[in-house]
Amino acid sequence: MIRTLILTSLVLLAPNVFAADPIGTALPAVTVTTGADGSQSYSVTLQILALMTMLTFLPAIVIMMTSFTRITVVLAILRQAMGLQQTPSNQVIVGISLFLSFFIMSPVLNQVYDNAVEPYMNERLAMNDAFTQAKMPFREFMLGQTRVKDLETFVEIAGLQDQVTAPEDVPMTVLIPAFITSELKTAFQIGFMLFIPFLIIDLVVASVLMAMGMMMLSPMIVSLPFKLMLFVLVDGWNLVMGTLATSFGL
Repeated sequence: MIRTLILTSLVLLAPNVFAADPIGTALPAVTVTTGADGSQSYSVTLQILALMTMLTFLPAIVIMMTSFTRITVVLAILRQAMGLQQTPSNQVIVGISLFLSFFIMSPVLNQVYDNAVEPYMNERLAMNDAFTQAKMPFREFMLGQTRVKDLETFVEIAGLQDQVTAPEDVPMTVLIPAFITSELKTAFQIGFMLFIPFLIIDLVVASVLMAMGMMMLSPMIVSLPFKLMLFVLVDGWNLVMGTLATSFGL
């Protein structure tokens, strides 16, 4: 991935990089040094350019490679089950999902900092090695949350059956979509379990209103206070947040 980003950046910068100064005063924009062991290191200018380019993928990484997706989907289903169209608002749901994701992903982020960021900042690790070390904790987290069936599906689609003999051999390009698929399935399973008690309240209220002949009164309006009362009495937010956190093995 890092090589692809660097090559893309080189293409974008080609007019400036290869516009040679006839006087020879221009600074080299790209410097690639090959070590004795065959590894390559890049100039600081190119490293900064690659890191800035990777920042554009940061929202996708936060959403698709962490616990953010499962939490957001579950909270959206919960809001729909309670009959609240705009409460909590989308901003509140995204904020809750973001900070709860930071809580859940804190062990992974700590490993990334200790194994990749801190050694790289202290110049004890090359950029390629730091990227590899930073990828490993996320890879272990996603493998732990991904179903084998989903992995097998995307491995077959990619045509890598002969190259992949264990889940640890799955490349990131296959692991990420498999992880997203598993997260969506898990989120819908949790959402289904949350939906059932509220659905029962709706059915009971609708039956009572029908028996009383009050067909012009919307059952959703009558059932909403009962659903809110039930959710508060059972300490629903504590149960939902605790269930989401423990569903990741915390």
